[in-house]
Amino acid sequence: MKGASIIISKELKRVFGDKKLIFSMFILPAILVVGIYSLMGVLIGSMQKDIEEHVAVTYIVNSTNELDTLINTPEFDFGQHAEIHKLSEAEFNAQKEDLKQQMLDGNIQLIVVLDKDFNKKVSEYASGAAIPDIGIYYNSGEQYSTQAYGNFSVILSAYRQSLLVGRLGSPDALTVFNQTDEIWVKKEKENSQFISMMLPYLITMLLFAGAMGIGVDAIAGEKERGTMASMLLTPIKRNEIVIGKLVSMAILSGLSSLVYSVAMIVAMPMMSKMGGNTDMSGFGGLSFSPIQAVQLLVIMLIMVFLYVSIISLLAVLAKDVKTASTYISPIYIVVIVAGMMTMFNSGKEHPIFHYMIPVYGNALAIGDLCGNELTMTNFIACLSGSFIIAVILIAAITKAFNSEKIMFNA
Repeated sequence: MKGASIIISKELKRVFGDKKLIFSMFILPAILVVGIYSLMGVLIGSMQKDIEEHVAVTYIVNSTNELDTLINTPEFDFGQHAEIHKLSEAEFNAQKEDLKQQMLDGNIQLIVVLDKDFNKKVSEYASGAAIPDIGIYYNSGEQYSTQAYGNFSVILSAYRQSLLVGRLGSPDALTVFNQTDEIWVKKEKENSQFISMMLPYLITMLLFAGAMGIGVDAIAGEKERGTMASMLLTPIKRNEIVIGKLVSMAILSGLSSLVYSVAMIVAMPMMSKMGGNTDMSGFGGLSFSPIQAVQLLVIMLIMVFLYVSIISLLAVLAKDVKTASTYISPIYIVVIVAGMMTMFNSGKEHPIFHYMIPVYGNALAIGDLCGNELTMTNFIACLSGSFIIAVILIAAITKAFNSEKIMFNA
C-alpha cells in the first residue's frame, strides 16, 4: 500500500501547505458558526427585551376602581409599561371601527370592554341571572399586542379571584380538590432535551457539508484540471489511488467536522443569553461518559466514511466540478431531511431496522446517545447499515477508476 500512502501524503500536503485552504476549511467555519450564533443570541435577546419593555397602548371601557388598582399594582408590572386610555361605552361604540383599524395597523395593542354597571351586576348576581362579560380585543399577528394580552390575562385572573372572595368570603368554597404535581424524570434526559433535538441534525448536515467541499475538488477538480489523468498514468495501482483519496478525504472531512462541532459547543450556550423567558440552557446540561464519547466519535467516523464514499462516487462519474456539484445537491437535500426527521421524534421506540438506515439511523443513534438511551444493539445496527453501503460504494468507485471511459471523460 505504498502507493496509497503517497496519495494520502500528497493530498494532505496540498491542503495543509496552502494557508488559504487552511483558513477557508478550518478557521473561517469556526468564526462563522460562533459569529452567527452570537449574533442570533444578541438579536433575539434585543427583540425579547423590546417586547417586554414596550409601552402597550391600552383602551379600557367601563373600567372599575378595583381593576384600576390591580393594573397599577407593581406585582403585575402592567401599568408601568402601558399607556391607559379610558372610554365610556358610548365613546367606544362611536370609535369602534377606528380603534379596530388602529389595532390592525399596530398603533393600539389592547382593548378591554367591561359590561356597563359591571360592579353592580357582580354584586347583585343571583342564580340564573346573566353573567357580566369582559371582552378583550387584541391582534394575534402582532407581538406587542400578544404580549399585552398575556400580561393583562394575569391581571384578570387576579381580578376574578378578588371578586370571588368578595362574594363568598373565601374562594375555598369553589375548591373541589387540590392538585399536587410531582415530576419523575431522568435528569440527564431532561437536561439534554434541546441538544438531543438539534445535535443529530447539525452533525449529519455539517459532516456532509465538510466532506462535499473537500471531495468534489479532490476528484472532480483534478479531472477538470487534468491532474487526475497524469496520476492514473503513474505506476501507482488504481485501487491504491482510490484508497489514498478516500482516506485523505476522510481525514480532512473529520477534521473539518471536528472544527464545526467544537465551534457549535462554544457558540450554542451564547444563545442562552438572549434574555426574556427564552431558555436554551439545556445545551449545557449534556455530559458524556468516556464510553459514550467514544461511541459518538465512532458514529461520526462511520458517517464521514459513508459521506466520502457517496461524494467520491458522484465526483468520479462527473466530468467537472460543476457537474459533480449538480449530482451531489439532491443527496445533500436528502441528508438534511433525514437529519430533520429526528428533530420531531415523539419519544416512541424505533425498531432496530430504522437504525440500519444510513444517515437517518446514525442521527437516531446520536439523539439516543444524548439522552443516555442508546443500546449496544442499536449502536451496532447504525454502524453496520452505513458500513455496508459504504463498502458497496467503494467497490463501485474502484470499478469506475478502472474504466478508461469514465476517468478520461471519453
